Amino acid sequence: MHPAFSVILLTTLLGAGQGLFLALVTGQVYASVKLVAAQDPSFYSGGSLLVLLLLGAGLAASFFHLGRPERAWRAASKWRTSWLSREVIVLPVLMGLVACYGALHWLGWTQPLFEIGEFHIPVDATLLIGALGSLAAFVLFLSTAMIYASVKFLEEWASPLTVANFTFLGLASGFMLTAAYSAWLGNHLVGFYGTWAFIFTLIALGSRVALLWRNAHLKHKSNLQTAIGIRHRTMAQISQGFTGGSFNTREFFHHADPARLVLIRNGFLVLVFPLPVLLIGLAYITQSATLPMLAVVVQSVGLVAERWYFFAEARHPQNLYYQSVA
Repeated sequence: MHPAFSVILLTTLLGAGQGLFLALVTGQVYASVKLVAAQDPSFYSGGSLLVLLLLGAGLAASFFHLGRPERAWRAASKWRTSWLSREVIVLPVLMGLVACYGALHWLGWTQPLFEIGEFHIPVDATLLIGALGSLAAFVLFLSTAMIYASVKFLEEWASPLTVANFTFLGLASGFMLTAAYSAWLGNHLVGFYGTWAFIFTLIALGSRVALLWRNAHLKHKSNLQTAIGIRHRTMAQISQGFTGGSFNTREFFHHADPARLVLIRNGFLVLVFPLPVLLIGLAYITQSATLPMLAVVVQSVGLVAERWYFFAEARHPQNLYYQSVA
């Protein structure tokens, strides 16, 4: 498939924003049970603003691959059957919950409403909104990933590993970003968020390598012979039948040579996984405030490359016919 840069930005920014919000709520939950130091409400309100900026930027990027942006509202009409419609609905719901979460912290409305458990854990309105927002974030992960995983004829995408990768890469980038945010503010949660970023990055590495291995060993159901109904073994296409390009040849193949694909694959495997983990580990040892930010930059570049490869790796069946041009 031909990777549209707007879709690459959309999925990468949304994943980081969702992961960042889940990290904020996780930190608040840990603070409520006194496993980490409690933070000033401005930590959560500022983080919520950053989440909204990421989600808003992702939403804005989505308009660049629409043929008729003025009709974008119609995308929500098929929510019963379309994962895209569900994504379109869940995203503004999540943004509204994030805005409420940040506003409640900013206003200081954090007085406990009730307590739970024998340890009398306080629960306030921000935790309730955070729980609802966390649920919406996971539903959004599922909806975005299923847009691709539900396309059965693109066999490279049609796997539960696609959902796992979207989720864990989003969590890894979001917790890494929260570690950098903590380092920028100078609080003591860099190690906490960095540890979770390390864990999610390792899980994401496992699921991404599993998908790469699966796709490398795929036995496609169709070939040139089955595409046109001729069973001869040595048949090969030498011309697509016309001299100019077309929508099919532009939009359904990336036109990158195999060496470039290998370079991009190896590049994102280094930039997304071991290098950020190394940087966040060094930040923990040296108490550096800049290394977590560098880890975010490195991982973000790698995530853009990873998402480009994700789209380029999918082999559209129509290229069985247009392969001489592709």
